[in-house]
Amino acid sequence: MQLVWFKRDLRTTDHRPLAEAAATGPLIPLYIVEPEYWAQPDTSRRQYVAIRAALTELSERLTQLGAPLIIRTGSVVEWLARIHQAVGLTRILTHEETGNAWTFTRDRAVQKFCRDNGITLTEYPQFGVIRGLRDRDEWGRRSAAILRAPILPEPAHLTAGTHAPPGEIPTPDQLGLAPDGCDQPQSGTRHSALDLLETFLAGRGANYRRAMSNPIAGAEACSRLSVPLSTGAISIREALNRCYESRNLDTAIPQTAIASLISRLHWHCHFIQKLESEPQMEHRAIHPAHERARHHTPDDDPILIAWAQGRTGYPFVDACMRSLIATGWLNFRMRAMMASVAYHHLGLDWRATGLHLARLFTDYEPGIHWPQIQMQSGQTGINTPRIYNPVKQGLDQDPTGAFTRRWVPELAHLPLATLQTPWLAEADYPAPLADPIHALAQARTRLSDIRAEPGYRAMSETVYLRHGSRTRKLGDDHPIREHAIRAEKATRAKRQLALEF
Repeated sequence: MQLVWFKRDLRTTDHRPLAEAAATGPLIPLYIVEPEYWAQPDTSRRQYVAIRAALTELSERLTQLGAPLIIRTGSVVEWLARIHQAVGLTRILTHEETGNAWTFTRDRAVQKFCRDNGITLTEYPQFGVIRGLRDRDEWGRRSAAILRAPILPEPAHLTAGTHAPPGEIPTPDQLGLAPDGCDQPQSGTRHSALDLLETFLAGRGANYRRAMSNPIAGAEACSRLSVPLSTGAISIREALNRCYESRNLDTAIPQTAIASLISRLHWHCHFIQKLESEPQMEHRAIHPAHERARHHTPDDDPILIAWAQGRTGYPFVDACMRSLIATGWLNFRMRAMMASVAYHHLGLDWRATGLHLARLFTDYEPGIHWPQIQMQSGQTGINTPRIYNPVKQGLDQDPTGAFTRRWVPELAHLPLATLQTPWLAEADYPAPLADPIHALAQARTRLSDIRAEPGYRAMSETVYLRHGSRTRKLGDDHPIREHAIRAEKATRAKRQLALEF
């Protein structure tokens, strides 16, 4: 008897384990709700609500195809043992998962169970991510081969391998997941994913490149595929394939917008590969010099609490945090700013702030989240440190003040000139936890001291070999800045040539 173990791949189309099993004979589709996972410090109610909706949709579809989804709650190994005892499992098919440390440990336990019981365990790549990769030299070619492979169609029919009752999907309350301030998180279903993709290509993404950095415009113009991608309701290959098709059509949005989305979808796999290659980066800085300089932040630290509640005294930062708490989503640039300010301006440990943000993101994807948290807090040694000025970001990304006034209503009466600097207007608002100019100077000094350590560059080269993109050289990871430098050099060269003539 063969069993298909669903994890964060809640779909029936482009699902290789299901397709392979369906072509062989009867099968048992299984999903285990794991209370121990949902007790981890990076998980939350909003994430489970999104997964539960996708799981409900998947269950209905599998029933229509002929093999109802078996849903159980508890330990995966314990349930596999019980099923094996009942039906005699010969093969388990599943997707590889690049999750948090807990899921890595659980997967190793499942592998051991299968070895001990003579069960063949077959794990297929779900993304353009290569398990066991030592460096990035071959990643681009191998990843592209996965992402360019044909979409696997949904099986026409499934033969159920058991008549056991399907079981119930626990509610968030039954798992002990307390309300977290997000009453209606974004849906993680396949239906929502397909709708989001089509509306983006039909016109919603027309201003994608210009609007993605704005927290208000980005909510509409961005693809918003991150939640269904995180539940696996749609595969990354399906999304890419639809974008490739649209490049040959007369679309309602610019081709540059489609190209940008394609780039972001590839970027998704590029970052997940980092955690796959080095799972320890969830807990320790990638570059040893930054790990040695690290100061851990306790959970009861008052500055951490103020940042987590949106009470830093920086209005735009506070607006972003409050919006994230209520909606479960924030555009990428603002996510980067939140991590940067927490580390560089407030001196908080990236791990402590990363855990809080992970819980707030409905679309939490560990393989993207932890490499990004380290990159935005300057821990990698191979990326240009990005220290965002929270006042400037508010002026640039919220030029009308609408976003800040919506989420920080106590400042709604202030004129635009002082909205992002209420301390200058002596408004009734908490003073900044750190002076933005002084904090910026201190952050630069700290980074300079670390990067001046003997052997820093050599270790950065080692990190680059394992994680760096081969489309850029070490230290050249800021394309906008590099483009501006090259343009300025070209202008000076033309000016000099004119003077010589």
